[in-house]
Amino acid sequence: MTPGLIISAPASGTGKTTLTLGLARAFRDRGLNVQTFKSGPDYIDPAFHRAASGRPSYNLDTWAMTPDLIGGLLTHATGADLVLAEGSMGLHDGVATPGATGTGASADLAVLTGWPVILVIDVSGQAQTAAAIALGMAAYRPGLTLAGVVLNRVASPRHERLVRLGMAQAGITVLGALPRNAAITMPERHLGLVQAAELPQLEPMIAEAARFVAAHLDLDAVHAAARPLRHPTKPLHIRPPAQRIALARDTAFSFTYPHLLHGWRAAGAEILPFSPLANQAPDPTADLCWLPGGYPELHAGPIAAADHFLTGLRTFAATKPVHGECGGYMVLGTSLTDKDGHRHPMAGLLGLETSYQVRKMHLGYRLATLSAAMPGHAAGTRLRGHEFHYSTILLQPDAPLAHVTDAEGTAVPETGSQRGHVTGSYFHLIAEVP
Repeated sequence: MTPGLIISAPASGTGKTTLTLGLARAFRDRGLNVQTFKSGPDYIDPAFHRAASGRPSYNLDTWAMTPDLIGGLLTHATGADLVLAEGSMGLHDGVATPGATGTGASADLAVLTGWPVILVIDVSGQAQTAAAIALGMAAYRPGLTLAGVVLNRVASPRHERLVRLGMAQAGITVLGALPRNAAITMPERHLGLVQAAELPQLEPMIAEAARFVAAHLDLDAVHAAARPLRHPTKPLHIRPPAQRIALARDTAFSFTYPHLLHGWRAAGAEILPFSPLANQAPDPTADLCWLPGGYPELHAGPIAAADHFLTGLRTFAATKPVHGECGGYMVLGTSLTDKDGHRHPMAGLLGLETSYQVRKMHLGYRLATLSAAMPGHAAGTRLRGHEFHYSTILLQPDAPLAHVTDAEGTAVPETGSQRGHVTGSYFHLIAEVP
């Protein structure tokens, strides 16, 4: 089986993504086929991974995905020489109540797969204490293997020597030390990184990350630390919600999990992309129109003015199913108020009214029991997904799509909506509960 590693850290913002991209491209430059994965429900990082490795990247989520689904997704490593899986948040950060396979923590994935962990530690403002942190991170979860650490944001040669001294005394391998480098800082906005497709300078940035990582890490030692997968793999089967799917696809509608699109195509479904921002309507011959999440709040004016898109969407919804997730759900509603207080009319296929004028973060896993059918799933079906947005519901008058709870079973007010052929939800679907 293809050997792999998990890139994790004690906390968010320590440099996991930069290191993952740099390693993926550096090993690719050496002639290796690198397969990347993302632990947890991240919509954005897989596109950056793909740009660096040249291969599609997929999410692996122990809270939302069954062992069989994870095993199916791991088959994408077939033919690769090395797997690099980027963790989310801190190594042991997950929810309190386990889900399908675990709590969603990157440590769950490390134990499940057997892939050793490379721990990226931001050593700013500390020296030997970094070794104590690394020791605690490694010992906290039985069955987890620490391959070594990468010291990030090293201030000086003296600083590096002191940190390395602590690591040596603790018996921890240092795989490299990275000084600060503003040239490879990833731009961010409120949902995380700016999308890969929005960065014209992405390729030079990845190339610089690869050069930087190769100059400061022992790539041979990193490669040697990888270990074969110990989780069984099996063919992946995901039932598509329709045969021909008109899929909104542009910078306002881009948050669709790669494993779903791949699974739909693998099952024989045809994906028909269209761009609402380019004022394109869904293909009228499609069986279903799907509006993913994204950043509609940044494009509310152009969406409201896209008359051909809105007319085509309303015509489609008169006879065929339409489903929207998060941003797509908001566009199916009556209005969207932007951060400056300007109210923009939307499609009006649902009575939903939302606003960004008062921002409040809504974040976490969701378990939904459908009160009504939605495309691909009958009423009563249980779905696992994830919600992350800053918009507020002003009005949600239609029949609820589902009873929705967080990971601990507490009901949330974002129930989704259903009216005629139209359904929508704030949660992004990850998997159906068997």
